[in-house]
Amino acid sequence: MRFLLALEDALAKLLLGAIVLLVFLAAMARTVGHPLIWSVDLAQLFFVWLAMLGANKALRIKAHVGVDFFVRKLPVRLRHGLEILLGLMTLAFLLTMAWQGARLTMLNLERVYGDSGISYGWVTGAVPAGCLLLAVTLAAHLVRSLIGAFTGDSLRPTLVFARPDEDMAGASHAAE
Repeated sequence: MRFLLALEDALAKLLLGAIVLLVFLAAMARTVGHPLIWSVDLAQLFFVWLAMLGANKALRIKAHVGVDFFVRKLPVRLRHGLEILLGLMTLAFLLTMAWQGARLTMLNLERVYGDSGISYGWVTGAVPAGCLLLAVTLAAHLVRSLIGAFTGDSLRPTLVFARPDEDMAGASHAAE
């Protein structure tokens, strides 16, 4: 598993480096009067995939932005139940997006992306691939949270979306 996480991080770094290089080369080529018209398309393609990898990493380390002012004030068990419910709803959404994204990708296989000659399927393929990756990560969080609820400390369950150091920072006041 660690290998896959390292591979994901390495791929994200490689994509980011390629984007920077492509944009720089495109700017330099334009400056000397020989624009690389395909470079913008390729940079955008890489950016879509990078966004999906970044979203997955953010979910994995529970770093997505959330507005939880009121949720933090809920009792611990209610908050845990709400996170499980929202996690299941999000999982259903991600799986739906993966399915619909795969259908869209199949429709776009013959379409050419800009001036690059690359199939547009590579662009739209980021959606199902990214959503499946996110779904697997979210499912792992849900399983960990459910197992923790039954085997761990029921007063401090592992939450699905909140980081461990933030898990009960606000909820402890609600329990008092």
